[in-house]
Amino acid sequence: MVMIMKRILVDMSATLIHHGHIRLLKRASSLGQVVVALTIDEDIVKVKGYEPEILFEERQEILEAIRYVDKVIPAPWLIDNHFLFEHKIDLLVHGDDNRNHVDQDKLLIFPRTQGISSTILRSRALNVVSTLIIS
Repeated sequence: MVMIMKRILVDMSATLIHHGHIRLLKRASSLGQVVVALTIDEDIVKVKGYEPEILFEERQEILEAIRYVDKVIPAPWLIDNHFLFEHKIDLLVHGDDNRNHVDQDKLLIFPRTQGISSTILRSRALNVVSTLIIS
């Protein structure tokens, strides 16, 4: 009997990769082959209004080095059913901040890791920098 692994899509920007991302990827990997839909730089600028700290190619290299990731593909800010079909995806896994427009039977929501986000990391970095400048 041949086992066919499900293709699990995890979409993320991962502008500052942290342990919350790793936990999501690890959990997704228990469901099948993980494909990361990594938001392209242009969409981050358009939606968030800033250049990502880590550029697409660098974020892609980091994610490809993570054992829970099988493949990384460029992606727009929002994922839709057409994107899932085009990439032969069985299930989209996302944190509870999901805004993607996919059929509910193709979506699995996990709670976000509390106390961490790229925004929190930016704030921590700014506090460190401002402390160094004042010193």
